[in-house]
Amino acid sequence: MIQRFIELGEGYSDIYELLEIGRASRGRVLRLLAFHTTKEGRQVTSLAITMQPTDPGEFQPIYICREGIPNPAVTPNKRYDLFAELAYELEKPIIELDVKPSNAFAEKELFYQHLIGILRMNKYLPPMK
Repeated sequence: MIQRFIELGEGYSDIYELLEIGRASRGRVLRLLAFHTTKEGRQVTSLAITMQPTDPGEFQPIYICREGIPNPAVTPNKRYDLFAELAYELEKPIIELDVKPSNAFAEKELFYQHLIGILRMNKYLPPMK
């Protein structure tokens, strides 16, 4: 199985695309995720949607808006509220995890591999086959 993050942006206007992906593919949505971190002294959140793997092909996309939304526990905001509304519509909880910031890694791809490892360790993603 191939699991890959697909970055839509940093959560400004692209958050609406993430929400639309969730609504349009509601039957494929597996999990809603919020990754909280501190980046350059700011408390920020990445929002992501994990989809069911394709059949055939066994490709599992994870759509993400990376580190552009204020952490809602520190700064309540409308963008996170819209994501919470999607969670309510889909009857899925938002899984919240504290992670290292992306700039702690030499490459963005290493950051995404780190997140995949965390998700597999917590059994939010299936192991490699």
